Amino acid sequence: MDQAPGSPQGPEDREPQHAQSLPGCYRHPDRETGIRCTRCDRPICPECMVNASVGFQCPDCARGDSGTGHAPAASRPRTLAGGSVTADPRLMTKVLIGINLAVYLVQLSVGDRFTNRFELLGQAYVPVLNGVEGIAQGDYYRMLTAMFLHGSYIHILFNMLSLWWIGGPLEAALGRARYLALYFVSGLAGSALTYLIAAPNQPSLGASGAIFGLFGATAVLMRRLRYDMRPVIALLVINLIFTFGWSNIAWQAHIGGLVAGVITGYAMVHAPREHRNLVQYGTCAVVLVAVVVMTLLRTAQLT
Repeated sequence: MDQAPGSPQGPEDREPQHAQSLPGCYRHPDRETGIRCTRCDRPICPECMVNASVGFQCPDCARGDSGTGHAPAASRPRTLAGGSVTADPRLMTKVLIGINLAVYLVQLSVGDRFTNRFELLGQAYVPVLNGVEGIAQGDYYRMLTAMFLHGSYIHILFNMLSLWWIGGPLEAALGRARYLALYFVSGLAGSALTYLIAAPNQPSLGASGAIFGLFGATAVLMRRLRYDMRPVIALLVINLIFTFGWSNIAWQAHIGGLVAGVITGYAMVHAPREHRNLVQYGTCAVVLVAVVVMTLLRTAQLT
């Protein structure tokens, strides 16, 4: 029997209203949550929750003084990994892309002499520079500078698109300092493995090692948040197929960066809160020690 608009409803009529889905977080609408800010009553997901004396607050309410007696700095919203929530969560990604593009413009302007001076090279005679050059000759800076060089328009386009798609969300989840630490640790690990394994006269360049590190950390983060792993795994598999299926690709940099990214990323998102900084940056230090060991070992072999 149909019920008139003004007639009272029975329990069975109200049940569908209770069965409705939970509201989405006001900062992440795709994440359902049953938790609300104790001040403004907006829905907040676990990533956005900031501990208060009573319940939880949203990042906006916690950014000012929460009214609980704590200084604003004490209630500053944090990312999942413990970094500070910032107004522009992709700033460092934009800066890295800008640096890569600027360096590539210098490569185009100056020519091979610039590229040959800063690309990753174990040890070889370089005609443009009129001498034997390489990391084994003391050019250790090449392990870093090679991360910002590229060999073609397609090379830099593909890497920068990957950096934007993967790096932006990861920076927002980790925070700027941790994101940069992950990026450079992964890139240097890729350079070190390339130096250790590749032929000493084989030059290498590109941001791929660092970007593969971001891939690895993204996989760890998605597993930590219990997201669907299939998209990132599929993307990673496709990249690995290109890595081993095409010639003239330094697979050592990709694998070295990936392994370092997984290790560092795991420490970033699983570190216990009470020892968070020690575990996170301590892991970065351990990976860098491994980079130094590989570098010194290869240098001893070549000299």
